[in-house]
Amino acid sequence: MTTSKAPPIVACPRCGKESPWDTNNPYRPFCSERCKMIDLGKWADEEFRVALPEDEQEFTAPPYQA
Repeated sequence: MTTSKAPPIVACPRCGKESPWDTNNPYRPFCSERCKMIDLGKWADEEFRVALPEDEQEFTAPPYQA
């Protein structure tokens, strides 16, 4: 006997609207394509960034070697 559990409900990281976390939502964790694209645009505009550990804050690229 198998029991069918309802998928968990999560809040959209962009607008906060609740939506099911399942394969029927191709935009998960977002509620819609619009929210997904707004989020992507913020990453592209560098409004969102991944923080570096303090010891790596001043990154310098290694010298170029041909």
